[in-house]
Amino acid sequence: MDSFQHVNNTNYIRYAESSRVNWITHFACADPTHGAEWRDLMRPRTTGLIMKSIKADYKFPIIYPDTISVYHKLRSLPSATDTSLILDCVILSHKHRRVAARTEEDIVIYDYKAGKKTTVPPFVLDVFRDTWRQQEEATSKARDRIWGLLGEVEALEKETWDCEGAVEDLGATGGKS
Repeated sequence: MDSFQHVNNTNYIRYAESSRVNWITHFACADPTHGAEWRDLMRPRTTGLIMKSIKADYKFPIIYPDTISVYHKLRSLPSATDTSLILDCVILSHKHRRVAARTEEDIVIYDYKAGKKTTVPPFVLDVFRDTWRQQEEATSKARDRIWGLLGEVEALEKETWDCEGAVEDLGATGGKS
């Protein structure tokens, strides 16, 4: 923490890094046939993932005590010829119930044996296609829910405010400064 009791900005990067490792290794459970290969992506053995760059956008300082959640998603569906992935990440404050920071991570796919970049392994591509589909479905459901809520608010406004002869109460000053 810094002198104002804020969590130091370097910790946000650490949170994102830990979450990315957990996110990738989670696929070992989701795809047990390739479990060892998923875990190896985070080790310098065969094909691995290396952080090329990370950009953080800090929204507000987290102040101890707080609990956070960190989530990653694919920015786009990778293709068989891609040599890197772009991941988006959000760090959420439970206390404030909002995003504390966002990161953008450029991850290179690296062949440690050949000592150079390589393309997305086929087993990764298969799982990421399904992950992308799930992300798109969740986005669609969330948009539908948002539009539904907006419709409900609009209907409520029409019932209560859009009545003939209705006048908006502008408070004691009557809207005058």
